[in-house]
Amino acid sequence: MDRNLALELVRVTEAAALASARYFGKGNPAAADQAAVAAMELAMRGVKVNGRIIIGEEKIADVSRLCSGDGVGAEGELDVDVALDCLECAGALANGQPNAISAIAIGEKDSFKKLGEPYMRKIAVGPEAADCIDLKDSTFDNLVHIAEAKRTYVENLTVSILDRERHRRLIDEVREAGARIELIRDGDLAASIAAALPGTGVDVMMGIGGTKQGLISAAALSCIRGGFQAQVLPGESFGLDKLPPDYEKIYSIQDLIGSSNIMFAATGVSHSDFLDGVIFRPSGAVTNSVVFRGKSGTVRFLKTEHFFDKIPDYT
Repeated sequence: MDRNLALELVRVTEAAALASARYFGKGNPAAADQAAVAAMELAMRGVKVNGRIIIGEEKIADVSRLCSGDGVGAEGELDVDVALDCLECAGALANGQPNAISAIAIGEKDSFKKLGEPYMRKIAVGPEAADCIDLKDSTFDNLVHIAEAKRTYVENLTVSILDRERHRRLIDEVREAGARIELIRDGDLAASIAAALPGTGVDVMMGIGGTKQGLISAAALSCIRGGFQAQVLPGESFGLDKLPPDYEKIYSIQDLIGSSNIMFAATGVSHSDFLDGVIFRPSGAVTNSVVFRGKSGTVRFLKTEHFFDKIPDYT
């Protein structure tokens, strides 16, 4: 896939971020989400691909858009599969909280595995510790192995965990191991990416979150040789001490992402550990984005100024 396509994807996530950021703190997550979907759909019309959405928005009505199975793009010569989250953390954004991002990944056909269950247990790290994690190991053992790979002490690690009742045991285990904890209200997609990038202050993301966010995280981390493992969970099974045999499989990035030629883009809507959110100015706004390209392994951070007296052209 052409490297210029990666920059086209940034325009798509920028559009969704700019549209939804206006709802920051206004208490209306549905309106923020709808704005992001409408903007991303419009921007995708200018991307010269024949896209098929594999991981998309939830279909809740006949007028739902950008859902799994939908076609997107400008009908170019390139056939691609698409994974997207127009606005991850709409609730957090509506409450004026961090970790809201807009994200999209594309790859060759059959790049993204389809998983039916809504939740998964996951762990995400950067390239240094990619070969050292194992969801079958204890929390303590994983943290020790990660610390050894990063040539530091467990006490210096920061673990990002969703602040949920289902994570009480995990939080206790991390504390007993001696690691630091960043409790986040929402946004394990942003946390997974932050754990894989240097300089974010996050070393590992652990816990149970959405399968959609996990698959997009795996796509992003596949581009930069990060480490990611997941275990799907049977519905609302957070309280189970033992999973049914059919759910014992541990998925690696290679199990979830069937191509090395993935492109990923994300734009911050509210602030996160690795991206600043949209900042509005009298004449426009500033967005902060990141682009990963699996073929080259490149990571690009882009700061873009937008001027509202100019009409965006997505053709």
